[in-house]
Amino acid sequence: METKLTLRLRKDVVESAKKYAKQNNTSLSRLVENYFEQMKEADEEGFISKEVQNLIGILKDEKSTDKDIKQGYYESRLRKHSGKK
Repeated sequence: METKLTLRLRKDVVESAKKYAKQNNTSLSRLVENYFEQMKEADEEGFISKEVQNLIGILKDEKSTDKDIKQGYYESRLRKHSGKK
């Protein structure tokens, strides 16, 4: 079942999103829906996206655990978004 949603966004943000949608052969509605779906998945997976979850096995060595890899991921995100190195 679909429902209508009204959003108030800055004009420049909307224009940029429309351009991105057109370049990717999709609609603005589909972009927003996909974003909400990713948020839902991230919440269910402890803030690690499905794509990152799929990569965890690739990054493991014999000594690494899922906990070590997740901790490294969280630390790298914190550094990236806090501006700390």
